[in-house]
Amino acid sequence: MKIENYIRDIQGFPKKEILFKDITPLLNDPIARKECLSILINSLKGQKIDKVVGAESRGFFFGILLAQELNAGFVPVRKPNKLPYDKISASYALEYGTDSLEMHIDAIKKGEKVLVHDDVLATGGTAKAVCELVEKLGGEIVQCNFLMELTFLNGREKIKEYPIFAALTY
Repeated sequence: MKIENYIRDIQGFPKKEILFKDITPLLNDPIARKECLSILINSLKGQKIDKVVGAESRGFFFGILLAQELNAGFVPVRKPNKLPYDKISASYALEYGTDSLEMHIDAIKKGEKVLVHDDVLATGGTAKAVCELVEKLGGEIVQCNFLMELTFLNGREKIKEYPIFAALTY
């Protein structure tokens, strides 16, 4: 099975010049979803994972599935003012300006082995911010794990100090 057959291209979303990679057909097909999960799990080569950190919002879909499969906790990383408890934050650059992400202060304990997951590695800003949050709390990043990587955007450069895996590359 080729999971890339379950990624739909949408030209002009969210901006005219963007070719958006839509994962909803993958999410909608239980066999393709299981195959993709298996590919992501196999990339870890039996490593111990204590927590899976998923980036808002599309990182939640497979992030929670990975956590379930790995018998690990799941930590959501969200945009500002979406988490109810005490939190830490990290900022990252956007095309015009900055944004930030937040994580609960008790989400990760010092020394826990962490898998960082998101749907796409594009420019690397989101992934870098998530890694900063994990390390602020003392977590050890085992891998940064993505459904797909858009290699032409060079996001890998921002997180090159960590092991990186993408199920698909474009």
